[in-house]
Amino acid sequence: MNGDHMVLGSSVTDKKAIILVTILLLLRLVAIAGNGFITAALGVEWVLRRMLLPCDKLLVSLGASHFCLQSVVMGKTIYVFLYPMAFPYNPVLQFLAFQWDFLNAATLWFSTWLSVFYCVKIATFTHPVFFWLKHKLSGWLPWMVFSYVGLSSFTTILFFIGNHRMYQNYLKNHLQPWNVTGNSIRSYCEKFYLFPLKMITWTMPAAVFFICMILLITSLGRHMKKALLTTSGFREPSVQAHIKALLALLSFAMLFISYFLSLVFSAAGIFPPLDFKFWVWESVIYLCAAVHPIILLFSNCRLRAVLKSRRSSRCGTP
Repeated sequence: MNGDHMVLGSSVTDKKAIILVTILLLLRLVAIAGNGFITAALGVEWVLRRMLLPCDKLLVSLGASHFCLQSVVMGKTIYVFLYPMAFPYNPVLQFLAFQWDFLNAATLWFSTWLSVFYCVKIATFTHPVFFWLKHKLSGWLPWMVFSYVGLSSFTTILFFIGNHRMYQNYLKNHLQPWNVTGNSIRSYCEKFYLFPLKMITWTMPAAVFFICMILLITSLGRHMKKALLTTSGFREPSVQAHIKALLALLSFAMLFISYFLSLVFSAAGIFPPLDFKFWVWESVIYLCAAVHPIILLFSNCRLRAVLKSRRSSRCGTP
């Protein structure tokens, strides 16, 4: 799920790795289809009614960024498999890397602000700051969108400058990627420029996301315990609502954590690209990415209503 899928002079010939790659592509297709449905369903409602709840606006934005990001990653993976000896900084891969850097940063910030929105609107903390934010946050939504689009664009430009300089350095000195000098230049730039930039870019939204998720899950857990004490059991509608909300939040948190870890592991070189362990880890990540839209479809009331209307129209019922 990351953008560093290139390894020069290597190809995957192991049968287990080929099976994992096939599973990975299928999971990506499921994730693309799920996020595409969420984006289309909420997007059509937004266009037709010209209004949408703030949380649904963030959700459709996140779904669209996920959809585009996964499509770019799939295209990049196919390109690398077709051209395993491709120059790592050629124009095609630079163009794909530019898209990936922007969509990756946008996805992280969309996820972060959605967690902030959920935390402020759903958490039952009695601190005055929470009450103040509940009334102000919806009005800040356009500025939130502009802020993380601006941040994503800024960091994407910084990544592009680093990649393009390496590309120019290779061309200027007539170096080959598998050459020792070429590899030393690449490792130096990645170690002292790209890696610190990646850590700063990814850690900021991740820290905010984790804080909001911990607060929100803690609040929902306490509220569910109180509901269990005052009701007859797990079959009560209020308890079922809390369970569904917790499952949706936990799946959202698991997807974000697995995605964040994949970025860090890839940047740190823990799992070498096209290695068997790399494909195992990628399959686990995309399993989370494929399951998350399905959970959203059954936990979000608007998406559930769209799904029911589609089923009833196919069956011919009014």
